Amino acid sequence: MPKGQVIIDSERCKECSLCLTVCPHDVLRISKTINANGYHPVEAALPENCTGCTLCAVICPDLVLTIKRLVPERT
Repeated sequence: MPKGQVIIDSERCKECSLCLTVCPHDVLRISKTINANGYHPVEAALPENCTGCTLCAVICPDLVLTIKRLVPERT
């Protein structure tokens, strides 16, 4: 299965939760912490489940999420 890494700019997140609705592997959740704007930003709850599909980054209206696709090592 492909792997990815979610990078979150939590200070820009407005807690809209759109990314949570599209993630097929339940990687994201709303954090208990509060950012400088008073929102609970999204966080990676299960980062090991990320496949790098980028659905969360595509739907995010504030461009909070960046996805890195990890290339498996060839043997």
